[in-house]
Amino acid sequence: MFRSRTMSIPINKEQLAPLKFFVELCKKNPQLLHAPDFAFVREFIEFFGGKIPNEKKNGPEENDDEPSKFREEPEEEMEDESGDSDVEFDMTGVIEPDKDSPQKMGNLSLQPTEEEIAEAQLKRSEAVSAFSEKDYEKALALYTEAIILNPHAALLYAKRGQVFLQLNKPNACIRDCNRAIELNPDSAAAHKFRGRAHQLLGDWEEAATDLRLACQFDFDEQADEWLREVAPNARKIEEHKRKKERRALEKKEKSHQEAVRKGRKAAKAREANSRPSQTDDGAGKPGMGDFYQYLNDPEVSAAFQDPEVSAAFVDISSNPANILKYQGNPKVMALINKVASKFGGATGFGGMAGQMPSADASPKPSAPKSDDDVGLD
Repeated sequence: MFRSRTMSIPINKEQLAPLKFFVELCKKNPQLLHAPDFAFVREFIEFFGGKIPNEKKNGPEENDDEPSKFREEPEEEMEDESGDSDVEFDMTGVIEPDKDSPQKMGNLSLQPTEEEIAEAQLKRSEAVSAFSEKDYEKALALYTEAIILNPHAALLYAKRGQVFLQLNKPNACIRDCNRAIELNPDSAAAHKFRGRAHQLLGDWEEAATDLRLACQFDFDEQADEWLREVAPNARKIEEHKRKKERRALEKKEKSHQEAVRKGRKAAKAREANSRPSQTDDGAGKPGMGDFYQYLNDPEVSAAFQDPEVSAAFVDISSNPANILKYQGNPKVMALINKVASKFGGATGFGGMAGQMPSADASPKPSAPKSDDDVGLD
């Protein structure tokens, strides 16, 4: 049975000191955990559900708050892109869209003869008579024959579109009016009937645009009446879009201000970390808190990537006297001299771990030692 109170720790307190130092080192500089030699530490952390911070490749220091900000934005975008669901429209007269196959169109690559143009005019006259008698299917067939004879006559497409309106086929009307406007962009009839078709489909903005153009090209009382019908709904959409744009601008400005605030905060933090510590153990020597700020130094961080150097540093931190063992190791001594210079040269490691001897001033031995004895203390 497992009993935590009686469980013995398989390592002694002296061994815990370097382990604690290593943990503190990683807390100050998590990027050390991405070193290949520390893979077993990453596996240990992840085994218990921990998470290793992402490795930073290059570029300026990132703010940890930024990812969460970007994760929240899509939700706001979805809310903004909810369309016009929060706008109430007058849906009077709106019908279900027609889903018939596209109607026959004239072949624009063909140039009609004078006889074909004349015959197309005759078919058009017959179609007008059929339309006035409300025989819309006959009128539709006659306009189609006229279009095949003279495919370049924009008015034929617009008039056939009018017939489709009477048959409650607004999509077919829009296809015909699109062709008519392609042939004659100033066709008042094509814009009028296409605007009405959009009105029947509930496309208020498109309807208002087409009906306004129809009245500009050739004022028509019916087109003006339809325009007055769609104008209230079109204005609601325009106002909704203005509000949406205003919210987007406010959001952008807020995001900018937040970025400026975080930038200033980060700048203050960097300035505070780079400022020499004024609080110490009374002797004017830097303490452990001051030491950790130097871990951000690129040369120091790079040196700690070397397992041999890192292990030696942990060993020295547990017992400053152990520095004597590494006087023959140029890599370790280079790091010690580097950190010592950061701490103010002559102060050495005194503030880092007790009263460690200076890297440049090792204690004089009581008796001379041979070359074989150096580094074997």
